[in-house]
Order: sequence, then C-alpha cells, then structure tokens
Amino acid sequence: MRLAVKIFLASSLSLLVVTAVAAWSFFPITSLVSGYKDIANRMMPALEREVYLRESARYAGRLEMRYLAFTQRDQRSWEVWNERTDKMRKELDELREFLTTDPERERLEETVRAFDDYRAGARRRAQGRAEEAGRAVDAAENDSMRVVEGADRVVEATQTALRQARLAATQYERRTWTMVIIALAVAVLTALGAAALLAIRMTRALARLSRATHSLAEGSFREPIPVESDDEIADLARSFNDMAARLREVEGMKEQFYATVSHELRSPLTSVREAAHLMQDGVPGPLNEKQQRLVTIIHGSTDRLLRLVNQVLDLSRLSMGALPLERRWFSLQRAAGRAVEELRVQADERGITLTSEVGPGTFDLFGDEDRILQVVVNLVSNALRFTPAGGHVVVRLIDAGSELEIHVEDTGVGIRADALPFVFERFRQGHIGRGGTGLGLAIVRAMVEAHGGRASVESQDGKGSRFTVTLPRKGAE
Repeated sequence: MRLAVKIFLASSLSLLVVTAVAAWSFFPITSLVSGYKDIANRMMPALEREVYLRESARYAGRLEMRYLAFTQRDQRSWEVWNERTDKMRKELDELREFLTTDPERERLEETVRAFDDYRAGARRRAQGRAEEAGRAVDAAENDSMRVVEGADRVVEATQTALRQARLAATQYERRTWTMVIIALAVAVLTALGAAALLAIRMTRALARLSRATHSLAEGSFREPIPVESDDEIADLARSFNDMAARLREVEGMKEQFYATVSHELRSPLTSVREAAHLMQDGVPGPLNEKQQRLVTIIHGSTDRLLRLVNQVLDLSRLSMGALPLERRWFSLQRAAGRAVEELRVQADERGITLTSEVGPGTFDLFGDEDRILQVVVNLVSNALRFTPAGGHVVVRLIDAGSELEIHVEDTGVGIRADALPFVFERFRQGHIGRGGTGLGLAIVRAMVEAHGGRASVESQDGKGSRFTVTLPRKGAE
C-alpha cells in the first residue's frame, strides 16, 4: 500500500470515527431534549389548567352560594356560574390530553365525577324553594369543596409526576453527557492511535534506513534492510539495498585488485631490495662512493615501497577477512615491551622520551601476538612522527577485568577536531606533509576489530593525543 494511501486512510479513519460519535451522540441528546420538551409542553400546561380548575371551583362555589343566599335570587350570578362551569367542563375534557401518568388520570376522573355531581346538585338546588336556602348553601359549599379537593389531588399528582420527570431527565442528562464524553474520548484516542501507529511505522522504517546509511558510511553495513511493506519508504529501502550490494561488490573488486597488485609487486620489490643489499655488501664487487650512495637510496626507497605494498595487502586481506590470525595465549606486557624496545632507537634519534607503564593485574591475552605487536608499533610510530623533540610518548597497559586496554599517549601536535572522526580511515591523515601513507591507523583498527576489540582516540590540537585499544582478554577461537 502506497504511503499516500496510508496517510489518506488514517486521516479518513480519524474523521469517520469522530463523525460516527457525533452522529451517535445526536440520538441521546435528541431524547434528552424530547424529555425536557415533554415537561414544557405537557406537564407545565397541565399544571396551569389544574390550578385554574381549582380556583374556578372555588369561584363557582361562591357564585352559587351568593345566588342561593338571597331570597330575591340574582340571575346574573347564575348566568356567570353556568358560563364558568361550562368552561371548567371543557377544561377537564382537554386536561386528559396533558396527563401522562396513571395516578394523574385516576385523580382527574375522581375530580370529573365530583364536578358532575356538584353541577347536577347545583342545578337541583337552584330549582328549590328560597326557604331552604340555608341547607342549600351548606350543600353547595360541601360539593364545591369536593371539587376543589379533587383538583388539589390532581395538582399533587401532576407535581409528583413533574418532580419524577425532572429527576429522570437530570439522571438521563448526566448519563448522556458521560456517554458522549467517553465516546468522544474513545474516538479521539482511536484517531490519535491510528495516526501514531502510522507515524511510528514510518519513523521506524526511516530510522532503520538512517542507521543503515550511517553503517554504510562507516563501512560496517552487511545485512540488507528488511522490507515489510510496499510503499515509497519500502521502495527507498530496496533501492538502498541494491546500492549497498553494488557498493560491496565494487569494494570487493577494489580489495581484490589491491591484493592482486600488492601480491604481484612484492616479489620484484623484494628482489630489488635484496639486490641492493648485496650491492651494499660488495658481493658483486667494490663500489665507489657515488655508487654506494645511489644503492643506499635504492635500498631505502625499496624498503618504503615494500612496506606500503605490505600494508595495502594486509589491509585488503583484513577487509575481506582473509588475513590469517594465529591465536594463542601470550603476554601483552611482553609484546608491548618488544614494541617499545624496537622503537627506542628511533625515539632517541628524535630526542623523544619513550617509556612504558604497566598497571596492576595480569595481562594474558588470547590472540595473534605478532599482529598485536604490529598494532602497538604502528601507534607508537605514529606518535613519534607527530611529537617534536623534547616530547614524551608513553605506552600504558591497564587491566580492565574481562578486557585489556593499551594506551599510547603523546605530547605532540594533536589532531584537529574536524579530523578526529576520520583518522582511522584509509588514506586519511590528521596532518598533511608529515610523512606516512594514511594506512597505519586503518590497519590498527582493522586488526583490533579482527580480535573483537575496538580502537578510539582523544586529542586536542596542539596538546597531544591518546589512542586507546580495548581488547577482550579471551576472544573467539
């Protein structure tokens, strides 16, 4: 799946989840609004009508009692009473549509019966004799009070239903908002999770590619990058693997070329050096002073060229893993001492103090003694080359438990900070114009790594350098 499609799907998933939550939350919120609308549109009008009926029942009772109390009855009061009771009967019929609970309906039916009884009784009393006015007034008061009491009971039932509806609405509102918040949080987390998963997969693939690029730059990249997808990053990884394979092929061809050329050069160079040596010894015959000087130049140049050829051949073999190492137990202290003694004459000629220091502990090492000796010789020779007369070079051995450390420290010219990362690379030098081929430190690192160790350097420009070689006491057999 292409990268653009992945990003589109992750974004679409985020929008889809958020939209789904928004759509889902619409239904409970709609139900909540419906509950509040029911309270506003049914219960509150019902309560208003019930209160009106109660007050109307009181007023109708007073009108009837006024009508009955006088001998000369007031027909106007009776007409108003008829209008009011007709309106009350209509209100009672309409009130049924607003009541929502069984208790309310039961109380309403009781009130309707009380009202019908009251109105029928009132009409009978209106047709009675004026001499019975006292008893009629009492009956009117009692009948009207039954209607008032019935209306009160309806009001109480409606108020109870209203309180219950409000409580239920409040609880439902609380649950609704809790569910909406939880759903929204889940939606946001889901969206963030999808985006994070995509970002992690992308950054992981890019980080793997970055590490591989760094390893390739350092020359230690061996295994191809695993390709697990089919997007642009995977295409880049496949291209990188192809490039790395081609570079390894070219590097192998170059190493093979160096090894072949170096091997072919060793024999004639050795012959030239030996011939010059025989001529110096006068085996073919005596030489005059000029001939002797020329032969000495030939001998020295041949030695330098042969050392360069041997270094290139050793480095090529190390790079290809073809340099044989004769591993056995030996004393690192003895090997370091041999290197110091071998180079002491050179140090004395340059006016440099060369010493060795051995810390407490044991220094038995499993490895190739000659190759480790070559490592120490290369480091000390390098230190002598860059240390002026009157300086000091020290070879220090440290027992670090399962590892042994070799420190070669000098008081020379040091190495610039920008050149430090490259001093162990072939044909790279920290200082130009001071001799050398740029292969000595590369051979040091290659031989140390062949023993399972590591080489590092610390330096300050103008204040000297310290090279550290760390070797496992017991390397691979």
